[in-house]
Amino acid sequence: MIACPFIVVDNCKDEMKYYQSVFGGEIVILRKQGEEVLNADLNVGNAVLKFADTQAAKPALKGDYVRIFLKIESEAEFRNIYGEFSASGTINTEIYEAPFNGLLAIVTDRNGVCWVLSFYR
Repeated sequence: MIACPFIVVDNCKDEMKYYQSVFGGEIVILRKQGEEVLNADLNVGNAVLKFADTQAAKPALKGDYVRIFLKIESEAEFRNIYGEFSASGTINTEIYEAPFNGLLAIVTDRNGVCWVLSFYR
């Protein structure tokens, strides 16, 4: 079994580019309606982040019901992602030294998606 985060955003077409600027990777458009992107994947290494536009997913609420835990490979990448998300989002928990000899932080991005960022030394 493989679990993938499923993230619903307004304006999937533009927001996919935003997430690609944070994580890198390749965007794969799965479904369009005219110029609107309704579903897309962002392939980053071995991970897949699945996205849907609010037009397609029709969420009942926007908010902190699902958090995405990211185990990040390097401290530099950890700090870069933290910086990108915190610049246009909200810091829930600032970077701190975790008991597992690493770093943790929790940030909510500009789309209301909450990310638990971790780096294990």
